[in-house]
Amino acid sequence: MSRLTPSALAHLLLLAVVALWGFTFVLVKDALHDASPLLFNLLRMSLAAMALAIMNHRQLRKISRRTVAAGAIVGIFLAAGYQFQTAGLARTTAAKSAFITGLVVVFVPLLTAIPGLRPQSAPAPGIVTVLGAFLAFSGLLLLTTPTGTRWSNLFSSIGPGDLLTLLCAIAFAGHLLALAHTSPRVPIPQLATLQILVAALIMAVTLPFGGPVSLSITPRLVVAVVITGLFATAAAFTIQSWAQQHLPPAHTALLLTLEPVFAWLTSFFFLGERLSSRSLTGALLILTGILLTELLPSPSPISEHPL
Repeated sequence: MSRLTPSALAHLLLLAVVALWGFTFVLVKDALHDASPLLFNLLRMSLAAMALAIMNHRQLRKISRRTVAAGAIVGIFLAAGYQFQTAGLARTTAAKSAFITGLVVVFVPLLTAIPGLRPQSAPAPGIVTVLGAFLAFSGLLLLTTPTGTRWSNLFSSIGPGDLLTLLCAIAFAGHLLALAHTSPRVPIPQLATLQILVAALIMAVTLPFGGPVSLSITPRLVVAVVITGLFATAAAFTIQSWAQQHLPPAHTALLLTLEPVFAWLTSFFFLGERLSSRSLTGALLILTGILLTELLPSPSPISEHPL
């Protein structure tokens, strides 16, 4: 029996990570019945931080000021993304949350139009990026507004959960751009661990601002915290970093676009969530915009993902 090549193994492992990320939307949505959103994030990120600190303890013995600064900047964006995402998920469906979060891969190239935000390896966005953004934005409006909404009420009819999730996508885009600026100059194990530690600290500080804190320790909450903390964060970030060394950017991008699809399928089978024909059309437009942006980019695209 022949062994898998590094490329084949990278495809399989990254596909498993993407499927897990898609499933976590449903897992977290269900667990939020037992814990308030920001407390759940704190539990998840604290567990991930402890796991990464144990895994990378040797690399953490010598840390420069530059590494600490980089970890702080990246961690702030990561914490903001998760806080907005989980708070939004408590107020919208898992499928909608996944498709809106997927807009991060559209926001990243759009933000590179600002010279100060553009990494040296990233080109200015082209016409394909603009077209992808237009399709994704059109899909967002269809996905988040009820049937029969008038143009004058288009934006005011978008639910608060959808708006919070949109802020999450923008924050995650900032996280990826921060990574693109800092990761070439900082050891990856140190940066990965520090950003999670900083995110956990920020989540602890901002916990009182998320409304009433509630906690009911149940099996589903424990399972959700363990899976999202150890597997979907600590292990997934490590696997993704390794896999992307063996995959072309286009292959990575194609696999990452499957995340909202997995989320939609699992939300349908496990939570009974259904998208109306209008919402499904919006979801397909978002997915098309993401595919255009990721699979037909300018040279040297940024191919990372926070989820």
